[in-house]
Amino acid sequence: MPTAPSEDVFARFGNIDVYLFDQIARGRFDQRPRVLDVGCGSGRNLTYFLRNGFDIHAIDTSDEAIATVRKLYAQLAPSLPETNATVADVEAFAFSGPEPFDAVIANATFHFARDDDEFRRMLDATWSLVKPGGLLFARLASASGLESRLEARGDGRYRLPDQSERYLVDTDRLERETTRLGGVLADPIKTTNVHDQRCMATWVVERPMQPPL
Repeated sequence: MPTAPSEDVFARFGNIDVYLFDQIARGRFDQRPRVLDVGCGSGRNLTYFLRNGFDIHAIDTSDEAIATVRKLYAQLAPSLPETNATVADVEAFAFSGPEPFDAVIANATFHFARDDDEFRRMLDATWSLVKPGGLLFARLASASGLESRLEARGDGRYRLPDQSERYLVDTDRLERETTRLGGVLADPIKTTNVHDQRCMATWVVERPMQPPL
């Protein structure tokens, strides 16, 4: 019996974020073979890249997560050194001075910042890892569309209707950060409202080959 389409897609892409899948399908990674996943978790977004010969690097603060990702490396891309998956905080990792990457993924990472200062440090450290001509793909919790349903907790953090607490941005803030970083939006910022319980923004930024004048 033929493999079900859903099984085939899962085998190729794993439990990938659908908005990252969209960027892959549109060719954003075709000429960007060296990729870093910041806050990689168990590697949900890595299957496609590992199966297709990308030079994948991954960091997370969880030892358990990195152990899981190294097993994924061994299964799908055994030629990659396991040291490409590292227990690290993005700020410390950036400070250690690795070469910049063609693309950096930060999926559900920035909204764990404790306050404005930490958000700015995390973002700046992540952006420093994107080479000229490179791409930052980020998904993070947003206040856009939920303004009347949020409980402010201070320092940029809010309690959401789903009772989680997150550091939140909005579309205007992401546009300002894009300008501050000297980046260019690869796509309009998209915000997805999940049943009025939480909102997630998709923020895709390219780093120009030359800084804007």
